[in-house]
Amino acid sequence: MPLNTDASPLPLDAQGILELAARSMFQLFSSMSQGMFLVDLSGRIVWVNEGYRRFLPDLGVGSVNDFVGRMVEEVIPNTQMRRVLETGQPVLVDLLTNKAGTFVVSRIPLRGDDGQVIGAIGIVLFDHPETTLQPLIGKFARLQRDLDEARRELAAQRSRLPAGQGARRAKHTFASFVGASPAAVEVKRQARRAAQSQSPVLLLGETGTGKELLAHAIHAASARAAGPFVSVNIAAVPDTLLEAEFFGVAPGAYTGASAKGREGKFKLADGGTLFLDEIGDMPPSLQAKLLRALQEGEIEPLGSNQLVPFDVRVVAATSRDLAALVREGRFREDLFYRLHVLPIRVPPLRERRSDIPALVEALGEDLALRSAAAPPELLPDALALLAGQAWRGNIRELRNVLEQAAMRSDTLAIGAQQLHDVLRESGVEPAAPAPALEHAEPDEAARLLRPLAVQVAELEQRAIAAALALHGGNKLATARHLGISRATLYERMENPDK
Repeated sequence: MPLNTDASPLPLDAQGILELAARSMFQLFSSMSQGMFLVDLSGRIVWVNEGYRRFLPDLGVGSVNDFVGRMVEEVIPNTQMRRVLETGQPVLVDLLTNKAGTFVVSRIPLRGDDGQVIGAIGIVLFDHPETTLQPLIGKFARLQRDLDEARRELAAQRSRLPAGQGARRAKHTFASFVGASPAAVEVKRQARRAAQSQSPVLLLGETGTGKELLAHAIHAASARAAGPFVSVNIAAVPDTLLEAEFFGVAPGAYTGASAKGREGKFKLADGGTLFLDEIGDMPPSLQAKLLRALQEGEIEPLGSNQLVPFDVRVVAATSRDLAALVREGRFREDLFYRLHVLPIRVPPLRERRSDIPALVEALGEDLALRSAAAPPELLPDALALLAGQAWRGNIRELRNVLEQAAMRSDTLAIGAQQLHDVLRESGVEPAAPAPALEHAEPDEAARLLRPLAVQVAELEQRAIAAALALHGGNKLATARHLGISRATLYERMENPDK
């Protein structure tokens, strides 16, 4: 191939090469990234490129003129640009979540000729990382599950140690909550935010949705992670023993009581997190005492006149409708408001059907690990059947069905008929398999009840097709019209379901 002798020659001096590289990198980032903006040393936004402008409405900014000239913290919640300006240290890859969504971002300081920081550049590398980075997220999730399994094994070993040598610790992290559907991403976002607070958290959701797992994850991501994580299932403890379970027993409090006394769950959780599962089953007689303990930060063990201070963060969970119980007079209203500070609704499995393949993979790996066998492999018709079920027992029911099917199968491959038999023998009349999108012709109501990620992908493809037709197939013009980079356009065209 002949050389282009008309092209501008490369500069020969080091400074010229540096300036050329800087210009080229800036132009590359501006065209390939999802958006860029610049701030000066004071943190005031001085420039924004075309790609970033599409985020302005979601940030509550009406126009570019309302964005440029403002302090960065005023218009971009949770930004860390100020830290970059103050320290001069770049943040090459980070996750930023605010009301505009979740983004993978980069923050780079800008320096003058004297080497001093004069501003910074913010780059949105990826938007919607739950879809664009799904392969990487999936790999990380598998590594995290391996780590969680190692932690559980270590915890089991510690539990077998003599008293005093073991410790109560969280067994799960947010990576253990499998799923990249919009519903799963949102609940993890809320839970991560709750982890940074010291206020009570109330997890609301049907049985088997993963409330206890989220409680562990909130503790593991909180400032109390080094402290104990103590859980008590209120529904599993007889009413007559609940008070002693919570507050402890003084030495010799009653006939047959230990001469050494017994610490309650509040004291065991001191400095950490106390997880109250099935709080809606707490008897009214104990609700008043729990409210007082939470308000005063002190307990009075059974048979004692001494008040014992404690420092715990409470995470409660229930599958009941607490608001309805309050209206019926079966749950104290003042206790409800004490617990209902950071409510998080954990979605049922039928609202996150797109997560079923990932959940099947994770549950299969866990079953294989526990049975020292290879994980089961579900055929496409089997996955379609699972996606069509109502799952009243949610993930717990899904795990039970998978385990039964795996135990009955003579091979690793599991088909729809095997699952159909398991469901029927469990007393569940199997629903029809979820139809393939290309063959389905649902009515409007059913179409709107499909997973949100599927509907968004369809809408994206329709928008891309319309823009390509408008611009005669010009992909650069199409990307500009849609407010996305060419790289994103090519990715959406090649992988429409991503």
